[in-house]
Amino acid sequence: MRMTEIEFDDAQPVEGYGPGFFRIAGKVIEAPMIVTASGARPWGGFDDVETLLAMAGEIDVIFIGTGDEIAYLPKGLRARLDEVGIGAEAMNSPAACRTYNVLVNDGRRVAAALLAVTK
Repeated sequence: MRMTEIEFDDAQPVEGYGPGFFRIAGKVIEAPMIVTASGARPWGGFDDVETLLAMAGEIDVIFIGTGDEIAYLPKGLRARLDEVGIGAEAMNSPAACRTYNVLVNDGRRVAAALLAVTK
């Protein structure tokens, strides 16, 4: 198997995570948080819908990391995102980080909204 290092250009990948935090561009950010190609910022969790809606027109899909285990998104959250044209995919936070990194490297208009893992 041949391994190739990914070059992210100006995009901000998720470099690591642990109980209660994520590492973006060398900085530790406490969870929950949102990361896009341009950087990371705090997120208030599922009740903070307005922060996600503010990205309408800038992203096409958001990967929502639900912590250690996959969980369903609140119906109201998914409906509001659909209304503004943002696709939403729920997965556990490690999978959301990996998926975000692959697609942001491809230049896709994506974001990840991440809840902390506990382990």
